[in-house]
This record gives sequence, structure tokens and C-alpha cells, in this order.
Amino acid sequence: MSTNQAEVANVAPVTAGEAAGHSEENPHAGKGSSVLLDIGGDVGALVVTMPAELEGVEIELRGRGVAVAHHHGHGHGHGHGHGHGHGHAHWPHVAVVPRPSPAGELIPSAVFFEVPAGSYELHVRPDGPMQLTVDIRGGHVTQADWPS
Repeated sequence: MSTNQAEVANVAPVTAGEAAGHSEENPHAGKGSSVLLDIGGDVGALVVTMPAELEGVEIELRGRGVAVAHHHGHGHGHGHGHGHGHGHAHWPHVAVVPRPSPAGELIPSAVFFEVPAGSYELHVRPDGPMQLTVDIRGGHVTQADWPS
């Protein structure tokens, strides 16, 4: 389901130039604050409402139907959107953190802020089973609920 950006838990769209500061990974970015989105053209965003018991867990977004590559235990002191040079894909992942709703209530959520249009599967990292599938449309914020 797509929705207007203004309706999504204090999520504000920005241009690519304004979002230039998001190159370093911070899995807890946005905890208790707004999240900036860089959407438009063929790029959208995804906001997933999560169960409270998954707070702190990392969620991975993978292309639907793409074979799962192995995971490794090295640190992530770099940006996303590229491979690690290990011969396998690196899928974006974010931590589940509480974020304020427009009503002021804290809601556990996973926000993927710059997602190319397409079909995706969501998994708990590092190798949990597929829990949810979503279709991302460019220029839109897609909202989904993690299954109970």
C-alpha cells in the first residue's frame, strides 16, 4: 500500500543533494526522531511497522527471487548500495527502532529510505526466512506491517 510521505511517522522526503550525509551506516538512525527520504523517479521508500519484540533486530531487504548469498561477520563502517568485494551481493539492512507517530506514540519500525522500484522480500538478518514481500514504486512511500 502506498501513502503520502507526510502521513508516515515523521518521515520527510529530501532531494539527493540534501541526503548526501547518509553515506555512513548507522543501524539506529532515526531512533526517536524523523527519517529523511530520498525518493522520486524510480526510487521509493519502505516503512514497515514491526512488533515490539523485534526492537533492535536487523531486517534485510532482498530482491524477490534472488538467491541468498552467505553472510559474514565483519563490521560495516561504510555506506550501503554497493558490494563488499567478496563476490556476493550486499542487501540493505536496518535496525528496528521506535519512532514517533504523528500522534506522538512510539512505534517500532524499519525504514528503508532509498529503494529502487521493484519487488522485494524482507528477512531477519542474517539468514531468517522470508517474512514479507513488498512492491516498491518510484516516488512513493510503501507501508507494510510485519506479520505477527
